[in-house]
Amino acid sequence: MATTTSPSRYTPTGAGFQNPNFPNPMGPYDARVIIYGCLVHVLQLVRYKTWFFSPLALACFLETVGYIFRSLSSKDNPYHIIWFVVQYFMIVVAPVFISASIYVCINKLITWAKSVGYVLDQWWLSPKLILWGFVTVDVLTTILQIAGAALIGSSQSNQKDPATGNNILLAGLAVQSFSFTIFLAVLSLFRFALFKHPEKSTAVRAKDWFIAALAIASLLVYLRTLFRLSETAQGLFSHLSIHEVYFGTLEFSPVVLAVWILAVWHPGRWLPYDTAAASRTSRVESNSGKEKPRANV
Repeated sequence: MATTTSPSRYTPTGAGFQNPNFPNPMGPYDARVIIYGCLVHVLQLVRYKTWFFSPLALACFLETVGYIFRSLSSKDNPYHIIWFVVQYFMIVVAPVFISASIYVCINKLITWAKSVGYVLDQWWLSPKLILWGFVTVDVLTTILQIAGAALIGSSQSNQKDPATGNNILLAGLAVQSFSFTIFLAVLSLFRFALFKHPEKSTAVRAKDWFIAALAIASLLVYLRTLFRLSETAQGLFSHLSIHEVYFGTLEFSPVVLAVWILAVWHPGRWLPYDTAAASRTSRVESNSGKEKPRANV
């Protein structure tokens, strides 16, 4: 199967399939920055046994592979379809696993809050709903994005109009952006719900730094998603897609910053490993603090 193509009337250069990110100088340490972040996360994963945070380590691995192929595509052969598909797949899918890790953290924060006595009975603060609801949307929208990207590559290689693939890709990104907007609202409402219990402010302050880090990481992932949405809405070979500065500042940088923020404020140091055990401990401490009833004389 050929991996390079003949001229196409659908590319501005008339040179067949071309990675829209080319020319792409690539920073010499792009992949290394992510590799180091991956190593830090793996080490903390083993140290704290926070296996629920494994998706983030996987995201780092996918990003690393994606940027290796992106480097090959930009420096060696920008007309190589396989290299484009691999790098696009990896770089698009990786943030989904970062989001999944964030969803798990919110799930555990809500479980922790309930274990220390917070009354969070709102349906939209259901840990299972937050975790599986948003993960399901991310998985479905990512499948749409991959299908759209594959159709774009296929259309370009066959010298056909890639509009259909681009529209599918755009639909996936639009739904994903809307879903993450709702998640940010839920995260904000969760923090505001904690304010309603000032008597437990000490317990909240112990987690405030982690909640803030989680919020910043979420906003960075959201920024990256909005950039992808805007880029796709403009179409192939648009201003955003052919200028490397936008990719570097709105795709690469937000993801790297989110990875390193969650490495510094790792959940292993902020969340109880066993929330069920934490709940039992909280109830024991609460019961021990109560005054025993006096017997009637």
